[in-house]
Amino acid sequence: MSMFRRHRHEMPGLNMSSMPDLIFTVLFFFMIVTHMRSVPLKVAYQVPAGTELTKLTRKSAVTYIYIGKPIGQMRHVIGDSVRIQLNDKFTDASAVGDFISQERQSMLPEDVQAMTVSIKADKSTPMGVITDVKQMLRQSKANKVNYSAVNR
Repeated sequence: MSMFRRHRHEMPGLNMSSMPDLIFTVLFFFMIVTHMRSVPLKVAYQVPAGTELTKLTRKSAVTYIYIGKPIGQMRHVIGDSVRIQLNDKFTDASAVGDFISQERQSMLPEDVQAMTVSIKADKSTPMGVITDVKQMLRQSKANKVNYSAVNR
C-alpha cells in the first residue's frame, strides 16, 4: 500500500502574462479594419422636414453631396452664393459626373450595385442647383438618389 501513494495534484494557475499582447493585437486589428471617414462640412445647411422617411440600410454604398452656403472663413473668400461640396472641396455641377465615377471605382463590387447618392441640401437652396446636380447624376447613371430630411 505504501507503493501506491496518492498525490494530490492541484490545477496550476492560469498564466495571464500574454493577455495584454492578445488584447492589443485584437485592438490593432479592429483599428486597421474599421474605416472611419469624416468629411469636414464647408457648407451650412438646414435639413428640410419630411413626412415619408426611410433610413438608409447600406451606409457603405452611400455617397454624399452637400449643397448650401459656405461657412466660416470660406464665406468671406468665395462669397455668399450656394455651393456644391463633394468630399472636402467646392465644385460646380459639371464635376458631379467625375466624382460619381471616382466613388464607384473606390467601392466594393457588391456596393456598386447598391450605390445611393444622398443629397444633403439646405432647405432654401434654389431648385435650379438641385436640378443641375440631378441631371449630372442621371448622365453618370447614378439613378438611386436620396434626399436627406428630418422627421416632422
